Amino acid sequence: MDSSPVKKTRRGMEAFAYRDFRRYQLARVTAILGAEAQSVAVAWQVYSLTHRALDLGYTGLALFLPGLVFLLPSGHVADRFDRRQVILVCYSVQVLCTAALLFMTRAGMHSVYPIYAVLLLVGSARSFSGPASSALIPHLVPEKHFVNAVTWGGAIWQFSNITGPALGGLLFTLPLKHFIPDTALEGAGIVYVFTLGTLGWFLILVGSLHVRPGRMEHRAASLKVVLAGFQYMMRSPLLLGASSLDLFVVLLGGATALMPIFAHDILHQGPRGLGLLRAAPAAGALIMSLTMARFPFRRHAGPRLLICVAIFGAATILFGLSQNLWLSMAALAIGGGADTISVIIRGSLLQLGTPPEMRGRVSAVNSLFIGASNELGEFESGLTAQWWGAVRATVIGGIGALGVAGVWAALFPRLRRADELNSDALRPQVASAAAETANPLP
Repeated sequence: MDSSPVKKTRRGMEAFAYRDFRRYQLARVTAILGAEAQSVAVAWQVYSLTHRALDLGYTGLALFLPGLVFLLPSGHVADRFDRRQVILVCYSVQVLCTAALLFMTRAGMHSVYPIYAVLLLVGSARSFSGPASSALIPHLVPEKHFVNAVTWGGAIWQFSNITGPALGGLLFTLPLKHFIPDTALEGAGIVYVFTLGTLGWFLILVGSLHVRPGRMEHRAASLKVVLAGFQYMMRSPLLLGASSLDLFVVLLGGATALMPIFAHDILHQGPRGLGLLRAAPAAGALIMSLTMARFPFRRHAGPRLLICVAIFGAATILFGLSQNLWLSMAALAIGGGADTISVIIRGSLLQLGTPPEMRGRVSAVNSLFIGASNELGEFESGLTAQWWGAVRATVIGGIGALGVAGVWAALFPRLRRADELNSDALRPQVASAAAETANPLP
C-alpha cells in the first residue's frame, strides 16, 4: 500500500489522502476518456460502412472473445507478476491498436474486418489488464477506506463515461480543416489521435506509482493453482450470485450497442446525439456515486442491490419506448444511477471477500462476467435487433432484467441477506470456500 503521509481530507474523500490512489485515478480518467471517445468513433465507422445492427454487435463480440480465451491465464498473471507492470504492458499494446486504427482510417477503410481484428487485440490486452487493475486497488488504500475507494473509482469512471462519448462525438464532427487547411485529419482520425494522447499520459502516471505489489502467488503454475479463483467463486454463493447477476441483467438489458440505431433512425440525431445518449447513463451514475461518497449506506447491501437491478430494467423499458431525445436521456440516466449502486456493492463484495493472494484470479472470473454482460451483451443486442428491431429488442431485454432480479433473489438467499460491506461481516460467508482453495494440490 502507498506509504506516503496521509493528509487531511473532507468527509467522503478519505481515499484521496493517499498519493498512489490519486495518481491512479487521474490515470484512469485520461484512459477512459480516450477509450470512450474511441468507441464512439468505431461504432459510427462500422455503422456507416454497413448500416447493419448485427455488425455493431460484432464489435462487442470481438472485444469479449479474448476475455473468454484468456480467462484463466490472465488471473494467474495478475497474481504471479507485479500488477502494476502487467497494466503497463497491456496499455502499451492498446497504444499500438489505436495507432493501427488511425493508420487504417487515413488509408481509407472500406471494410469492417480490419476493425474487428484490431478490436480482438484490444480485447486481449483488456483481458489481462482488467484483473490486474481490480486487484491493484486494495494496495492503494487501507481496508477501512476501501469502499470509499470503490465509490470514488465508480464516480471517476462515470465522469469519464459522461465526457468521453460526448467528446468523441464532438471531435468526430470537428471541422479541423477550417482551422488547419493542410491537415489530413478529420472524423475518426481526430478521435484516434486524442486517444493516443490519453493512453500516453496513462502510462506516465501509472509508471510513477510508488506501490510495488510484487508476486502474490508464489507457487508454481499448475492447473489447480490456475483454476483456484474459479473454484473459489463457484463455492461461494454470495460472490457467484453477485457476479452472475450482473452477467444476466446487462446481457439482457444492455442497449449500448444499439444507440447508433436509436440516434440515427429513431431519434434522428447525428454523432453528437449519439454522444449524448452514451453519456446519459454515466451522468446518472456520477450523481449517484457522489451522493454515496458523501452519504454512504451502512446496512442492507443485498436488498439494495436487487432493488437497483429492478430499477435498471424498468429504465431500459422506458428508453426502448421513448421517441424523444430528452426522455431517452432521462431513462438512461436513471438506469445509470441504479447500476452504479450495483457496481459499488458487487465490487466491494468481491475484493473484501477474497484473500489478497487470490484477488487476481477471482477478478479474472469476475471480468469474464463483466465482459460477457457488456461485450457479449452488445452482440446479443445486435442479434435480437436484427430479428425484432431495436425498439422491441430493448423492451424485451428490460423485461428480462426485471425477471432476473426476482429469480436471483430466490436462488441466492445469501446475496439477498447480505448486510454490511466489510471483511469481518463477509468472512463467515466465504470461509468455507477460502479453506478449500487455500491448499490446492501441487
